[in-house]
Amino acid sequence: MTVVIAIALGVVIGMISGLIGVGGGALLTPVLIYGFHMTQHKAQGTSLAMLLLPSGILAFWNYHKAGNADLKLGLLIAVGVFIGGYFGGKWAQYVSETNLRRMFALFLIAIALKMFFQK
Repeated sequence: MTVVIAIALGVVIGMISGLIGVGGGALLTPVLIYGFHMTQHKAQGTSLAMLLLPSGILAFWNYHKAGNADLKLGLLIAVGVFIGGYFGGKWAQYVSETNLRRMFALFLIAIALKMFFQK
C-alpha cells in the first residue's frame, strides 16, 4: 500500500468518524478485509494500530469547543479501553478467523438494528 493511499484512507475514515461518531475500526476493518484482502485478524490489528497516535484529537477538539464532549468521562473510558484492549487483543488470537469475522458482523448488525428501530 502506498503512503498516499494509506493517508487518503485515513482522511476518509477520520472524516466519517468525526462526522457520525463511529469508531474508525467499524469502518476501517471491512475496508482492509475486502479492499486490501487482509485476514480478519490482520485487519483488526491494523485498525488498532491507527489508535496508537492521537488520531481523534482534532475531531475531539471540535466537539469539545462546542461543549459536546465530556473530557473526564472520555479519559476514564480510555483507561478502561487501555486495560480491556490488552485482554481483547490477547483473546482474539485464540478465536478462529471465521468466528472472529462472524462476531464482528453480528456486533455491527446488532448495533445497526438497535439504532434503526429506536425512536
